[in-house]
Amino acid sequence: MARGAGHAGPPAGSGSRRQARERALSLLYEAESKDQSPAAVLAGLPVAPAEFATELVTGVGAHIDELDKWITSYAKDWTIDRMPALDRALLRIGVFELLHRPDVPTGAVISEAVELAQRFSTDESSRFVNGMLARIAESTRESDREPVNAKAVGADPAEDHHPPAGEVVEDGFDEEG
Repeated sequence: MARGAGHAGPPAGSGSRRQARERALSLLYEAESKDQSPAAVLAGLPVAPAEFATELVTGVGAHIDELDKWITSYAKDWTIDRMPALDRALLRIGVFELLHRPDVPTGAVISEAVELAQRFSTDESSRFVNGMLARIAESTRESDREPVNAKAVGADPAEDHHPPAGEVVEDGFDEEG
């Protein structure tokens, strides 16, 4: 069915950005597995990917040293080389968006990365990616209208603490507001 009057479809950019992130992830993974630059992988494509996917891949490639420094500084007891390649690519995309795409809401950056980690990486990856990006967002998006409280979302990638059954856990929210 063609789009026209009376058929609004999904909000502009919602599905397309999600698909673009997935495509960017696959291209960055391909670049790493082939030991090529992201720009070389893009140049070798017969058809250019969506504009947002191209922006993500190009941006990650242009800022990879900066992104890796951020990731390394927040990865407790993990070297970047020890991380699964997909997690590394997801974190690079997420950190790139946090630092260089202020037009993308923090929540969208984190939730999209976590969803991709759940779909394509290891069982523990979604928690790790969530924790890393939430902590980095706290540092990089202080003036963002949607503050990220990493503790409130359980986002410490180095901790895997589950309180014993029946233990009362402070939630970090005060009763007044």
